[in-house]
Amino acid sequence: MSTSAPTTPLRVGLIGYGLAGSVFHAPLVSATDGLTLDTVVTSDPARQAQARAEFPDVHIAATADELWDRDLDLVVIASPNRTHVPLATTALEAGIPVVVDKPLAATAAEARALAALADRSGTFLSVFQNRRWDNDFLTLRRLIADGELGEVQRFESRFERWRPQLKGGWRESGAPEEIGGLLYDLGSHVVDQALVLFGPAVRVYAETDVRRPGAETDDDTFIALTHANGVRSHLYVSATTAQLGPRLRVLGSRAGYVKYGLDPQEGALRDGLRPGGDLPWGEEPPHLWGRLGSGESPLTGGGIPVPTEQGDYPAYYAAVAAALRTGGPAPVTAQEAAQCLDVLEAARRSSEEGVVVELPGRSER
Repeated sequence: MSTSAPTTPLRVGLIGYGLAGSVFHAPLVSATDGLTLDTVVTSDPARQAQARAEFPDVHIAATADELWDRDLDLVVIASPNRTHVPLATTALEAGIPVVVDKPLAATAAEARALAALADRSGTFLSVFQNRRWDNDFLTLRRLIADGELGEVQRFESRFERWRPQLKGGWRESGAPEEIGGLLYDLGSHVVDQALVLFGPAVRVYAETDVRRPGAETDDDTFIALTHANGVRSHLYVSATTAQLGPRLRVLGSRAGYVKYGLDPQEGALRDGLRPGGDLPWGEEPPHLWGRLGSGESPLTGGGIPVPTEQGDYPAYYAAVAAALRTGGPAPVTAQEAAQCLDVLEAARRSSEEGVVVELPGRSER
């Protein structure tokens, strides 16, 4: 890592300019005070042209090998899942701080090995779990902290889509080395959120299905967790949901909270909007607010509207920049990613074998 003066922006190299790189990482890095997008790595001519059009001053590289001599302060890995571990390993061995898009690895063991390498080399490593900064998640954390729900008993989280036609590409590949399918894609989000809210899981049950003609890997998956504190999480990820359920339904001893609709930040980024522009970032209109109450469905007027917190994806890279400047903690650690992968691996085994998987080293309340 270079020894930049405090006022000099930290130079960032971005590997991959597909969905993750172009929609999330490049715009968020560029919008963060103290960071500057220096290099984009992509071998695809169309994506190279797109990166040049969107960031005229950026250096374009065809391979990651061109990065290691550019005196970068941070490398962001947003390339296909199969490349995460080898690229992160190379960067860490070179002493370059790293952000890796989720999932960090195919297995928890690989994630812990990367964490150990980062610790040995004294090099920063973090995992991009942006949906910890979703508007609904931030709102739910506030409600739990304020005691509005009482003792939470069940957490239902849905990340559902209606995509009956395959799009193709590595995300839908059944090849094990690609780490495709929704369990490791959207499942990484909903499991991470559940663990952040309610702590470690002691028991995992899952059902994974391949619904669409020609599909090679799971596109409709359910995961049930029992947490050590007694909370039960029911998590749904799907590309085949013709009628979408609530994004969140959280039931407590005092009240429940129900929220429909996805956080607007991804849609805004896809539309070319950027944090720090003229429009408020991450705000949601009142008609989309969730409702808090008991005894009646929110769809028939039950409960009271709860103002939704502003979504704040920019907070992730702001925290990364602060950590690089001060030596502080990563906003999402590799050990946390490994704990999520423990659950995902258990879910895969549960589905394949038709069993409930107990996670070792935990004690249930």
